[in-house]
Amino acid sequence: MRTINIAQQFTLTPGARYYTDGPKSGQEFYDVLLKKSFIQSLEEGVKLKVILDGTDGYASSFLNEAFSLLGNEFGDDKVWNNLIIISEEVPKYIDKVKKSVYEKRK
Repeated sequence: MRTINIAQQFTLTPGARYYTDGPKSGQEFYDVLLKKSFIQSLEEGVKLKVILDGTDGYASSFLNEAFSLLGNEFGDDKVWNNLIIISEEVPKYIDKVKKSVYEKRK
């Protein structure tokens, strides 16, 4: 299993949706860490575990941007079946991530 701990590997203070919204955006997280780690996990034949706990919280736009980009690029079922999302501090974040993975963009 490959693991991303956002608080340890990316930031304690996640930003908003886009680079233009400020530092540590969901778009930046996708580009810098999430996409690369997801590809590596697929190549290794393991699931990617993403730990959301330990940060100061998330704007829903951060989670939406990062995980909808992943779902749109790699396919929603493929992504969801290869992810393990951990959020013991705020369990509702797991549902937000799942909805984002399955969100279709034009």
